[in-house]
Amino acid sequence: MNPYEVASVLFGVVAVYLTVRENVWCWPLGLVNVGLSAVVFWQAKLYADMGLQVVYVVLCAYGWYEWLHGGADHGALPVSRSPRPTLGLLALLGAAGAGLLGLALAGHTDASLPYWDSSTTSFSLVAQFMQTRKWFENWIVWIVVDVVYVGMYVYKSLYPMAGLYAVFLVLAVLGFREWKESLTAGPRIAAGPPG
Repeated sequence: MNPYEVASVLFGVVAVYLTVRENVWCWPLGLVNVGLSAVVFWQAKLYADMGLQVVYVVLCAYGWYEWLHGGADHGALPVSRSPRPTLGLLALLGAAGAGLLGLALAGHTDASLPYWDSSTTSFSLVAQFMQTRKWFENWIVWIVVDVVYVGMYVYKSLYPMAGLYAVFLVLAVLGFREWKESLTAGPRIAAGPPG
């Protein structure tokens, strides 16, 4: 068993759990997760997923800042609904990104599952951006993406990663429920260490 994969799984579960709980420590732990995941995906020749981890580094830094200072008067950012016009634009960008990246991977690399890999990559970016803004609907996108990831990783015999994404799927459902409650209750950001 790949030690990078095991460590990535552990950091990933904790980071997503903290995201569900709206704890800002999800972001630094997420940075460790994505660094380890990049190594795993490079070894498995899932290049789109590997590249996605690099983008996640930037999004984690952005999300960390936004959750702490993106709200009113530079305070904590509350959970809110995605602006309707933005949802359509994000769906279009996700589909275009999936198609273009899939064509590039299929035509220019030895990538395994280039179109599935590019679709999960593109829509993960959409979901992650939505999460940095604390838009409630990010959990719907994550649920769909996680279902596809589980199947893809089982097919590639990346069983710890498949298990991780099965846990992510459960956490996404929990996140949907928790953040739905936050829509009416107001912000619940924890700035201290997880406990």
